[in-house]
Amino acid sequence: MSPKNTICLWYDGTALEAAQFYAATFPDSAVTAVHGAPGDYPSGKEGDVLTVEFTVMGIPCLGLNGGPMFKHTEAFSFQVATDDQAETDRLWSAIVGNGGEESACGWCKDKWGLSWQITPRALMAAISDPDPAAAKRAFAAMMEMRKIDIATIEAARRG
Repeated sequence: MSPKNTICLWYDGTALEAAQFYAATFPDSAVTAVHGAPGDYPSGKEGDVLTVEFTVMGIPCLGLNGGPMFKHTEAFSFQVATDDQAETDRLWSAIVGNGGEESACGWCKDKWGLSWQITPRALMAAISDPDPAAAKRAFAAMMEMRKIDIATIEAARRG
């Protein structure tokens, strides 16, 4: 039975490649079905991959090869909570090192333009510290970063 709510992500002919990358990179992720177009359509021909069903960390998604008309923007992103620096580094490197690009404060884009927030749990704890001065120091440290460095965040939090 299909889920009641699925995230639909638009691609320009690369939905299967993207889904396979996500499945190989993130835990609890998989490509679950690939569907060919039953007829010609503006961006493809009958039999071309039209949709790809996949999960990203348990979240159901549908990749639609809709063509070049619509691009991903930062208005939508996956936020991935990481447990330590090694996991943060691995995911960041997988995304950025596979044709993606760095952004600020733990954000990056994959080569398809989809935005990701690689967010250590330690960062969230630091910027929500009950001590407002500690939270402010951690937040200020984060604002200077691209990939989050947990040791630097924790040092800023301690003052």
